[in-house]
Amino acid sequence: MKSGSKKKIHFSKIYSFKCGKSAPKDEDQSQIGGPGFSRVVYCNEPDCLDASFRQYATNYVSSTKYTAATFLPKSLFEQFRRVANFYFLVTGILSFTSLAPYSAVSAIIPLIIVIGATMVKEGIEDWHRNQQDIEMNNRKVKVHQGDGSFKQTVWKDLKVGDIVKVEKDQFFPADLVLLSSSYEDAVCYVETMNLDGETNLKLKQSLDATASLNDLRNFRAIVKCEDPNANLYSFVGTMEFQEEQYSLSPQQLLLRDSKLRNTDHIYGAVIFTGHDTKVIQNSTNPPSKRSKIEKKMDRIIYFLFGLLFLMAFIGSVYFGIKTKDDLEGGHKRWYLKPQDADVFFDPNRAPLAAVFHFLTALLLYSYLIPISLYVSIEIVKVLQSVFINRDVHMYYEEADRPAHARTSNLNEELGQVHTILSDKTGTLTCNSMEFIKCSVAGTAYGYGFTEVEKAMAKRNGSPLIIKGKGGEQPFESPKRSSVKGFNFFDERMTNGNWTNEKHSDIIQKFFRLLAVCHTAIPDVDENTGKVTYEAESPDESAFVIAARELGFEFFKRTQTTVSINELDPISGKRVERTYKLLNVLEFNSTRKRMSVIVRDEEGKLLLLCKGADSVMFERLAKNGRYFEEETIEHVNEYADAGLRTLILAYRELSENEYRAFDEKFTEAKNSISVDRETLIDDVTEEVEKDLILLGATAVEDKLQQGVPECIDKLAQAGIKLWVLTGDKMETAINIGYACSLLRQGMKQITIILESPEIKSLEKEGEKNAIAKASKQSVLRQITEGKAQVANSNNSEAFALIIDGKSLTYALADDIKDLFLELAISCASVICCRSSPKQKALVTRLVKEGTRKTTLAIGDGANDVGMLQEADIGIGISGVEGMQAVMSSDIAIAQFRFLERLLLVHGHWCYRRISTMICYFFYKNITFGFTVFLYEAYASFSGQPAYNDWFLSLYNVFFTSLPVIALGVFDQDVSARFCLKFPLLYQEGVQNVLFSWRRIFGWMLNGVISAVIIFFLCTTALSPQAFNKDGKIAEYQILGATMYTCVVWVVNCQMALAISYFTLIQHVVIWGGIALWYLFLLAYGAMPPSLSTTAYKVFVESLAPNPMFYLVTLFVVVSALVPYFVYDAIQMRFFPMYHGMIQWIRYEGRGEDPEFCRMVRQRSIKTTTVGFTARSLARTNPLEDR
Repeated sequence: MKSGSKKKIHFSKIYSFKCGKSAPKDEDQSQIGGPGFSRVVYCNEPDCLDASFRQYATNYVSSTKYTAATFLPKSLFEQFRRVANFYFLVTGILSFTSLAPYSAVSAIIPLIIVIGATMVKEGIEDWHRNQQDIEMNNRKVKVHQGDGSFKQTVWKDLKVGDIVKVEKDQFFPADLVLLSSSYEDAVCYVETMNLDGETNLKLKQSLDATASLNDLRNFRAIVKCEDPNANLYSFVGTMEFQEEQYSLSPQQLLLRDSKLRNTDHIYGAVIFTGHDTKVIQNSTNPPSKRSKIEKKMDRIIYFLFGLLFLMAFIGSVYFGIKTKDDLEGGHKRWYLKPQDADVFFDPNRAPLAAVFHFLTALLLYSYLIPISLYVSIEIVKVLQSVFINRDVHMYYEEADRPAHARTSNLNEELGQVHTILSDKTGTLTCNSMEFIKCSVAGTAYGYGFTEVEKAMAKRNGSPLIIKGKGGEQPFESPKRSSVKGFNFFDERMTNGNWTNEKHSDIIQKFFRLLAVCHTAIPDVDENTGKVTYEAESPDESAFVIAARELGFEFFKRTQTTVSINELDPISGKRVERTYKLLNVLEFNSTRKRMSVIVRDEEGKLLLLCKGADSVMFERLAKNGRYFEEETIEHVNEYADAGLRTLILAYRELSENEYRAFDEKFTEAKNSISVDRETLIDDVTEEVEKDLILLGATAVEDKLQQGVPECIDKLAQAGIKLWVLTGDKMETAINIGYACSLLRQGMKQITIILESPEIKSLEKEGEKNAIAKASKQSVLRQITEGKAQVANSNNSEAFALIIDGKSLTYALADDIKDLFLELAISCASVICCRSSPKQKALVTRLVKEGTRKTTLAIGDGANDVGMLQEADIGIGISGVEGMQAVMSSDIAIAQFRFLERLLLVHGHWCYRRISTMICYFFYKNITFGFTVFLYEAYASFSGQPAYNDWFLSLYNVFFTSLPVIALGVFDQDVSARFCLKFPLLYQEGVQNVLFSWRRIFGWMLNGVISAVIIFFLCTTALSPQAFNKDGKIAEYQILGATMYTCVVWVVNCQMALAISYFTLIQHVVIWGGIALWYLFLLAYGAMPPSLSTTAYKVFVESLAPNPMFYLVTLFVVVSALVPYFVYDAIQMRFFPMYHGMIQWIRYEGRGEDPEFCRMVRQRSIKTTTVGFTARSLARTNPLEDR
């Protein structure tokens, strides 16, 4: 629809309010001016005296974490909140005292490098946010200058009360009250994609009093309204204009960051600015999530701190005793000159000397703690996220959407998921509705079969049968309709044949209702005449398309009318009919229905209503139930087929009845009280009754491509899948069958509140009695279910199915643990009719009850709580908007991509991070223990084994890059084998690669390496001459040799631990060793005042001497032998699952389909879901494997 034609359209009464009328004099407006409703805006007078007293926020918006003034203190505070960084800060400060065994500079520089790198990363991220803020704050908008002219002004300079002119395709700079627009009746179209992700246009309309406002020079008004809040969909206020008071509603509010569409311009008054706007009020930070591995890593750090303090304490006690012996034993350590010693070695003050030694030891042994661990992990996780984002196998070409890791904190958590909690609509299904069947006047129409029906027929082993005029006949798949949203086939209805049906008059009313009862906007192509629709939901779009295709084309909407072209059953020609639109009673989740009140061309007042069966059947009149039984039967059949159903009904209204309703409705709409919505619902309840049933619609929400295959792989990986949906139980169950969550022979434990006792209590209306009986019933059903599962001895598969009403009681504090025990013991869990809050509560129950990693996946605003509650939230960037994506940790376009995200990237990230952390502790313990052993060798005198800069640069330069390369590139198994053998994923779920046993194993390996390096070096170098002059190996030679051995050992250990070598890993491993020799040359060439003990030690002492090379070779091989032997024995005789797959690949059996099938079946148990398990259960009953 072109904007030129739209300007003639009037929409004053399309929606369910009459916004232009002044509020009744006796209306309760006590809320305005009270708590929460204190905002007063002087429109067109932003600088008046009264306005200046009110210190409202400016329109400057900042999303940055820091400012130029706060960056340094806040960023430093963030860094030193980490206990390891704080410890290194304390040791750095102590290094300036005489306690330090090394120079202060060598201690401070590595800390500055590590902290600086993290701060630079934080600064760059915040700078990007700042650039976005600058771009937004400097956008321009036309602001009224008071004399009728407008001036381009940047957004940040806007004030509350300014009048702005926003033009087509511009964003609204603040929250505005709409005054008028380029349309005659002051409507405008708004796109809210930036707020809620919805692409359909919203219709807004000003008050009638300001609709004709064009000359703004003399415009003055006072708006009194609610205080700033985060509710996007509510607004309560009044406007005082020309001594009249008018009520304001959300229909007059234009929100910041939404866009003006299909409207030349609007005038608006600024109400909320900057951080007071609703969109900014909504932009709260998502809950902070940390992976279980990261939390465990903190505990390991604390353990190492304990070890460090223990080593320092033992050494200090020994040192104190030996120092005292120097006095009593005749100066055993004569070389320390105890008679002339200062406090550090004074035998007379041995206890104090021990205390000082304790502090010195804390500084000396600090190398047990890996200073670069945190920053290295952050770098690795960011790079891992880049690989996830750029994986072409998770790119959805149709929508041009790649995967997007919105946070890198949880990468390894992707490899440990125990339970997936999934939404259904838009997540497992497409949320792209197709009209496929209907029931009119008790007759079912539509021959199409859904994916669910095909799965059911396959499950039952029976052919699909069509029931039609010619009796029952086998189904042959018809040619698919080319019309999006319409997949209906029935010759009794198509091509105008419905006019020959027995109840053609009811069919006519049925499709008229579909063509009239909606809020869709038609768009007529001027060249082809083809009509398309802008609808608020896929369901509504499917209904108007179905009506069009079957002869009732909605093509025009005006201020107060809806026009359709329909087939006249008498003449057989198309005729245009116009219905005067009086009110629209909108759909919401509480009402579960929508109605319109129209006047037809004969003058009849009609209420047309469509809604859920749970609310519609009870509203039927006694004489309107002629086809109730048949319709209920058809609705149940449609639900069994996985279809979404709505009931259609109507009634005629008398003039007096409508007049009374309209008065009450207008009064409720103009109410300023907080319970305005309740008042409106109460009024609509009175008119939406005594309806006459027409029939039911059935639309299909198809399974997304690849969903059954993905669920099958996830099930083989041992991951449990729970479905949490708002749909009816029958629909959810059949979707479960279609995607193989349920299978034939699986026993279903159904928990519902349908007992005669509860139904009778509901009729009596005793709320307390109903609640008590319901709770007892749910508890009894859960107890019986647990007994049923216990009696099976894990030989049968169970599915738990529970509805929302029962779930309310199952989540009670005294029942929820029993419910969780039952749910965990079942193969599948489906929660139907679940509210968003219940979804979040179930997620929390599973997360806290199992203490295992939970992943929630959804696509709509109703899934946000669930995504934020789970350990990992996955947002589907589908058609329900972007709220789920904006609240998620990772966004993907299709459910099927979850398979690769978890089984490939999840497994790799978990393995890489686990191995990386273990290796970090290994290399630091190897290095730290050589320092400890040398100090023990030197009678705990506080003498370091190595040069100051050798100590400082170990973690930062010589051993840091190989571990980062491992974290980014290593693969124990290729992506193809990860997907081929899903059970490999259980290594992460069971946490076998980061168990305490494995962690302590790596630490023990470090201790063994340190012992071998130290004792072999000291033994080989100590007793005999080191060079041809007969000189023995001095302290600096021993230190440099040991350090060389440590660098070689830890880098070669990395080479042994890596499963997948790349060029980068070769460069960083062997380059790290080469860098050590280059550093030794360069540092040794410096003056002795700088190089100290390293002065020319390599050139003059080490390089010319063959002994140095022999010792290095012998020590390195000896230190690596224990790990190599252990790894070889484990790989050969006790392989882990990844080791078994590596053997399969090595032996060339990866392409043997029979052998691979046999290996994969190890993951299939009686409780496994998916079509593979279903197929095995059918052909060969599953034994407990």
